[in-house]
Amino acid sequence: MGKHQYKTLKLRRGKEESLDRYHPWVFSGALVDMPQEGDGIDEGDIVEVLASDGRSIGLGHFQIGSIAVRMLTFDAAEEIDANFYDRRLRQAYAMRRALGLPSATTNAYRLVHGEGDFLPGLVVDIYGKTAVVQAHSPGMHFARNIVATTLVGIEDLGVDSVYYKSETTLPYKARLDAQNGYLIGGFISDIAEENGLKFRIDWLRGQKTGFFVDQRDNRLLVGRYSAGRSVLNMFCYTGGFSVYALSGGAREVVSVDSSAKAITLTDANVALNFPDDTRHHSAAEDAFRYLDSMESGRHDLIILDPPAFAKHRTALRNALQGYRRLNARAFEKIAPGGILFTFSCSQAVNREQFRLAVFSAAAQSRRRVRILHQLTQPADHPVNIYHPEGEYLKGLVLYVE
Repeated sequence: MGKHQYKTLKLRRGKEESLDRYHPWVFSGALVDMPQEGDGIDEGDIVEVLASDGRSIGLGHFQIGSIAVRMLTFDAAEEIDANFYDRRLRQAYAMRRALGLPSATTNAYRLVHGEGDFLPGLVVDIYGKTAVVQAHSPGMHFARNIVATTLVGIEDLGVDSVYYKSETTLPYKARLDAQNGYLIGGFISDIAEENGLKFRIDWLRGQKTGFFVDQRDNRLLVGRYSAGRSVLNMFCYTGGFSVYALSGGAREVVSVDSSAKAITLTDANVALNFPDDTRHHSAAEDAFRYLDSMESGRHDLIILDPPAFAKHRTALRNALQGYRRLNARAFEKIAPGGILFTFSCSQAVNREQFRLAVFSAAAQSRRRVRILHQLTQPADHPVNIYHPEGEYLKGLVLYVE
């Protein structure tokens, strides 16, 4: 037992099996008794999880919901204090250094990827000298100031400012009243670099932490295939794929997003890298409407990177229908010899389900289609081997005859 006496939660018989295999989630149905108001256990508290026979399994953050505990350690003697966060964050940084991040041409990357870095409920993205911290659990919300202080204290990391952005990621029932804002420092610069290309990052109002750093390697691949092609970037958001396509020598790039704000960001990022470049055009329009009205054969490289169609398993059936519809439109419209990059970022949709949805769309189009690449998230978004659910990004690169 560690120096600190934590409240305990006991598992039902047989429910310790996944935890004995180091899976970091305890579901509410696995507990003998779910804590009630007045039990002395509040959302975000650190609890000790006991097996049905009373042995200690480890420590984690408690919260109300289907996932009742996110395990922080499988050693109950380990104290969850500032030193714990210092160790875990330094380990996360050491792994990024092993990946060559940051580099002379890239200062935008993910430092902490939740369960993948043994800090479930915590995401940290680095943009130059600014760290953007996101909490997905009450426990990590309460630890935010320790995390911020630790980040600034890692000498080689070079972080001077820490922005907290969790208003929309924390469970609303917890009534935490999280406020976005700087925990340390203030605005330095909103321009970050990725593979030598520059991007304005809107961590104040943008989605996620302001930029989708998980597509970095896949954007590089788009650049490799873009030379001489007419590229259509659907759901362009801040135009990452568009900038790489222009960099790769595309003869034309069209960026489409239903959000006028996203189109403004895309145009700004294109201008930042390719001022006055007439190859780029943009449109604020619904994706399906745009594809329906588009001339067949105009584009010979199409990128489909929609927002998550299914955030929960209950929406899975509709999500798979959405992926089928979207990809069927692209197969109908793409020029012969065209290349289709198609993605799903829905954690509820597994690799096989996504591939089957795309296969069904291909069969519907009666085109001959070959898989060139099967894509996933980059190495700075690691998947904990005991938590396969952490592999959320799926992608296929297809050659369409």
